[in-house]
Amino acid sequence: MKKLYGEERRNVLLDELKQAGRPMTGSALAKLAQVSRQVVVGDMTLLKAKGEPIIATSQGYLYLDPSGKKQVSRRIACNHQPEETEAELRLLVDCGVTVKDVSIEHPVYGELTAGIHVSTPLDVDLFMQRISDTGASYLLELTEGTHIHTITADLPETLAKAVDAMKQHGYLLEETE
Repeated sequence: MKKLYGEERRNVLLDELKQAGRPMTGSALAKLAQVSRQVVVGDMTLLKAKGEPIIATSQGYLYLDPSGKKQVSRRIACNHQPEETEAELRLLVDCGVTVKDVSIEHPVYGELTAGIHVSTPLDVDLFMQRISDTGASYLLELTEGTHIHTITADLPETLAKAVDAMKQHGYLLEETE
């Protein structure tokens, strides 16, 4: 593919995200458009400013299809040690939910939220590998393990199954709906 410029590049990147149906890294998009990752970051910012439903996740950029089927969601308050993060995420995705994000209450900044968007065991593997590769800390480390997840699924029963599993494993503090 030839090097793309400006609006043409953004349109190609947007089409690629729409067709992918999964997160794509900035590096993969940069390679596709033959530009730097930083140019892609700027393009994604411009597309979001135009109202495109693009989010940045730990696995890359994701296009949220507004015409997709309706998902149900629930916010759940959790507490565990950092070394239990992988087990918690696996438990949730094994119940059939997507872990959309993690939030904490910071004493200075208020609520801080980071997109996770893990739905499968592979997503969990990639998320954990990214944490390991970057040496990044978990948000829950700022709050002695207390955090909130937004979980989504196709059916309310799937969310209930995940909440029950979190209770059984001692990760659930309370439901915050």
